[in-house]
Amino acid sequence: MEPIAVAQSFAARRAEWEDRALSPLAARSYPASRTHVEEDCSLRTPFQRDRDRIVHCKAFRRLKHKTQVFVAPEGDHYRTRLTHTLEVTAISRTVARALDLNEDLVEAIGLGHDLGHPPFGHIGEATLDECLRERFGREFRHYEHSLRVVEVLERDGEGLNLTDDVRDGILCHSGRAPMPRTLEGRIVRLVDRIAYINHDIDDALRAGVLREEQLPREAIEVLGPDGSARIDRLVHDLVEHSAAAGDIVQGPEAGAAMGDLRDFMFSEVYLGAAARREAAKVERVIRTLFDEYVSAPDRLPDGGGAAGADLAQRVTDYIAGMTDRFATRLFVALTVPAEFTV
Repeated sequence: MEPIAVAQSFAARRAEWEDRALSPLAARSYPASRTHVEEDCSLRTPFQRDRDRIVHCKAFRRLKHKTQVFVAPEGDHYRTRLTHTLEVTAISRTVARALDLNEDLVEAIGLGHDLGHPPFGHIGEATLDECLRERFGREFRHYEHSLRVVEVLERDGEGLNLTDDVRDGILCHSGRAPMPRTLEGRIVRLVDRIAYINHDIDDALRAGVLREEQLPREAIEVLGPDGSARIDRLVHDLVEHSAAAGDIVQGPEAGAAMGDLRDFMFSEVYLGAAARREAAKVERVIRTLFDEYVSAPDRLPDGGGAAGADLAQRVTDYIAGMTDRFATRLFVALTVPAEFTV
């Protein structure tokens, strides 16, 4: 068979397979709906193509040096924003496959959902939001900025031209955002929470911020003694209840237990004493950078990275795109005298 024969029939064969194998509730790969119409790839579905564009973009590579929870951890085994992204994507694909939904769509959304997260994790996001509110009366939400990254900032302002379903899933992955329109997007939205709660517990235990006996006893009895067991329990619960409901839902017992764990983590870890000790340092870094570039916009590289954007947006784009270590280097350069000799 000539290689071109495979390419000529790929889309038709894939569409036929999806109609035969996927749930009637699954999103279909064809036809692709994009802001700018373009020809489909002859060897990848539109969602696979979106996945590849995300994986090869600069914002994705920067995730490896962005904090998940612990700022500048000394150990090699703490999560970063990149490892969190990969974990969310892997679990989401498991759920999608079990429910006969579109794995390619889930994968693209999962890989792109946190591209807009600023440096220093949740503390960095909260501080950037405060700076914008105080100076410009605006807000910062990382899920909205993730969409801006793929629509506007990548490819030197051209954006990635992702499909509408992937863009919707990225924008709506947070619990503060509207519900995603596809079941695949709803999987990532819920699995994001399943992943970060349990993986953050693991990191907090490793860091000595938590002890096993502090974890809420009733929630642990329902979900399991360790992160692997809890994720397994939550995934099975999610799949079984979603299959019965025709939607992406948790069972009441597992959902309530996970909610208790989430409340505990916010109280003891995300907003706990250890986080508060680091928060003042992070706030100082972000505020110093923000004030510097608002006061001296000519120092923004490439004008901030987005042609035509106003000052608030250009400063936001630049700071939100920084890695932890890049932001720290800039802060040191701005606040620590350079060495000199006489």
